[in-house]
Amino acid sequence: MLCQTYPEHYADQLVEKQQRLANLLGDLPQFSCFASSPSHYRARAEFRVWHEGDRLDYVMFDPDTKHKKIILSCPMVLKSIDELMPKLIKKIAASVALKHKLFEIDFLATLSGEMLVTLIYRRSLQQKTDQGVITDPEWLEAADRLKAGLPITHLMGRARKQKICLDADFVTEQLMVDGRRFQYQQVENSFTQPNAEMAQKMLHWARKMAVEANPNQQGDLIELYCGNGHFSIALAEHYRQVLATEISKTSVASAQVNLKANQVENVTVVKMAAEEISAALQGQSFQRLRNIDLTAYDFRTIFVDPPRSGLDDLTRSMVTQFDTIIYISCDPETLARDLAIISQTHQLVATALFDQFPYTHHIESGAFLQRKKP
Repeated sequence: MLCQTYPEHYADQLVEKQQRLANLLGDLPQFSCFASSPSHYRARAEFRVWHEGDRLDYVMFDPDTKHKKIILSCPMVLKSIDELMPKLIKKIAASVALKHKLFEIDFLATLSGEMLVTLIYRRSLQQKTDQGVITDPEWLEAADRLKAGLPITHLMGRARKQKICLDADFVTEQLMVDGRRFQYQQVENSFTQPNAEMAQKMLHWARKMAVEANPNQQGDLIELYCGNGHFSIALAEHYRQVLATEISKTSVASAQVNLKANQVENVTVVKMAAEEISAALQGQSFQRLRNIDLTAYDFRTIFVDPPRSGLDDLTRSMVTQFDTIIYISCDPETLARDLAIISQTHQLVATALFDQFPYTHHIESGAFLQRKKP
């Protein structure tokens, strides 16, 4: 699928996804299905740039035939990206400094109106001078003019082992959930939710599950794979304390920024892999936890949002130690595999489908489980 959307078929494909999820998980208790906008839903996009004489075009390659397809418009992406694309490529094509060996253009936009554009090159953007290495002044001047003349909040240039920021390498998203506004720094080239409207719906469902898991707000939450604090921040008010873990250094740094921006003070973020925190909870000591007293937490709920591979063996066993489990999955097959083990001790109470990626086979889903009564 190369940027096309099929709004007239959207309802049918969503029903097919629901059926596929049910076939994998069986009964879907308290099932919620969250539909996407049928067009203009992606806040992130990457396009190769094709050079034909003086002409530049956005292209994508068919995954089956490998043939290139020129992209004149892209109804999948947010309107702000779709409207910027032709204006941007036209201005770049008119500038020798900007178009020379330009390989790719990446877009990162927000519902709140910010836009980050990254130009990726197969040439150096730096020069050696008597004063040291400097950014190519012709490229820098042209990039400044480009940014000033278009609705671009931030502009970057990338080349092999080079990253040139005109000002910043991030945008700030603002999501409205349950009448509250949450603010998130989203750094270029790091993971963010691509469908921002669906991200709001996912946060709404997770918060609803948190209320059911911890109605008196007395227990604590532990979260694995927390990223930039996306869920941690929205769930924090429903718990006494939150311990969130993430392996990416960039994401941990963004999480700290986002905690401060949202004035959340009961969340501690630590750079650790899921396997490491599993071992720590079993008594193994880690230097990164030297200032954290795990015995001071009363963990009653665990929140996991793992990669497509799902939970590893150690983590899958570890999550069953908690009374309630909130599981966000980007692969229903690995979710089904994990639930086959977890359901030996926990009851599946609520499920959800989040259509993060319309018109594709990908399914984002949620599962809420509680420990079975003896």
